[in-house]
Amino acid sequence: MINEIVIYQVDAFTDEPFKGNPAGVVILAVEAPLDWMQNIAMEMNLSETAFIFPCKTGFVIRYFTPEREVPLCGHATLASSHIIYELGLKALHETIVFQAKGGELTVKNERGNIVMNFPEYSLQKIETNKDFNRVVGFEPVEMYSSDYGWVIAVSKEEKEIANAKPIVEEMIKSGLGHLMITAKAEFSDADFVLRCFAPVSGINEDPVTGSAHCALTPLWSRKLGKNELESLQLSKRTGRMKVRMCDNRVEIQGKALTIFEIKLKI
Repeated sequence: MINEIVIYQVDAFTDEPFKGNPAGVVILAVEAPLDWMQNIAMEMNLSETAFIFPCKTGFVIRYFTPEREVPLCGHATLASSHIIYELGLKALHETIVFQAKGGELTVKNERGNIVMNFPEYSLQKIETNKDFNRVVGFEPVEMYSSDYGWVIAVSKEEKEIANAKPIVEEMIKSGLGHLMITAKAEFSDADFVLRCFAPVSGINEDPVTGSAHCALTPLWSRKLGKNELESLQLSKRTGRMKVRMCDNRVEIQGKALTIFEIKLKI
């Protein structure tokens, strides 16, 4: 089984090479051993590598950072969907259904854009972390906790998001090892801006984070009174996406580009 496996690297949430967020995609005939998938993800050393294999409803999808399995990932879902359509495993008019640990995900192709339907994350307002300003570099106006250990900090200014320089080694100690920082867009052509850090999962800063929008879309939808929004992730690679609230689900739209494919030799 393993000798015939091809690994694809895809830049997600972009139509330009070397932008967006790179993800690995591995298509399997059957589920592989957990330690094997983790070792491949460690070897790829990307924020996420997705492993997909068929099931009765479509595909099971599992996501691994270099250090651990995670329940949900937006850019690796986009990358996997792109490869499925590109290889003709599903026709462009067909819907893809993924079974992820974070829930059922549906994906469709709309005029060259891949539209993913994800669950909405919960939001609970919390007190400002006493170490936040020292560790991240600004004083948030609000903080929230969300699903899967995410902490969300809202800034009053876009420039504080762009200029933040978190002390990575202090983030985990301070309970900020899974952090989104966000603000209303002031200068950028978007509704809101964000950056995401997950050193607890071996990712100092994630370039473009689709799953973060499961929390940020309902947050900014309520704040701005809009169901359809555009975000800009202010990482070095940058990433832009369109999102929409659909009842208690979030639609996340983007493009992707295959950068290379490799064949395993082990």
